Amino acid sequence: MIETERLLLRPLTLADTDAFVALHEDPRVNRFLGTYTREAAEDRLARIERQWSERGHGLCAVELKATGEFIGRSGLQYWEQFDEVELGWALRAGVWGNGYATEAARGCLEWGWRTLDEDRFTALIRHGNDASVRVARRLGFTPRREDELGGAPVTAYALDRPAV
Repeated sequence: MIETERLLLRPLTLADTDAFVALHEDPRVNRFLGTYTREAAEDRLARIERQWSERGHGLCAVELKATGEFIGRSGLQYWEQFDEVELGWALRAGVWGNGYATEAARGCLEWGWRTLDEDRFTALIRHGNDASVRVARRLGFTPRREDELGGAPVTAYALDRPAV
């Protein structure tokens, strides 16, 4: 469990299927991430659970500390095709503008530096997703390369491990 000032982050599980589907149903959210049927969400969440089990990290449910309300997801995901770990985030549109995405991502990032033996983390951001670019830049990420993920062009932002 990762705890920040206002948020609790815990590994996503199959029990989060309804909330995961609902998050991705909103056109403002799925514009860059796509939608999930219940079956596709269950498959994705099963893969997330496997990653937690096999690699010790994965995507987390983001919940408001004050209420326990599910507001999105964030975490560290390994992409085999790139052989790198990505810091990702996606929050319900109704909570945008409150700094939760940056807070959740920063919590995951700090946890990742403490826990994982990675030299850098990336953030794969679809073209036009200016809000995510702002979050990445706030965290210190800079553009490193152009790539493709799921058939869509992305800019790979990266942040190297801080010197100790």
